[in-house]
Amino acid sequence: MKKPLLIICLLSILFPCLANATEVDYKKFGRIASVVVKEDYPGQAVKDYHYLGRKQLTSEKVSDTFEFTVQENNRDKRVLIIVVHDLENEKTLNITVHE
Repeated sequence: MKKPLLIICLLSILFPCLANATEVDYKKFGRIASVVVKEDYPGQAVKDYHYLGRKQLTSEKVSDTFEFTVQENNRDKRVLIIVVHDLENEKTLNITVHE
């Protein structure tokens, strides 16, 4: 086992709340991004979904980026949803949609 993987495994065992916090954030903001796509593309099929990662914007603010593939008029369209939120109070600050 490589050292970085070993460290991550040990941290997950010793501090399970750290591992769960990221998963909870991913699920919560992924649901928000899914709702936005369904609202912006009503009746269109969502074919694919990927979590692209998190960026630290300030000490308290982060952005999570999600990529969706939406089928619109028999063509696939790539849609990025960026959710900016505050780590301290867990409030969503901004949602941006890019085609």
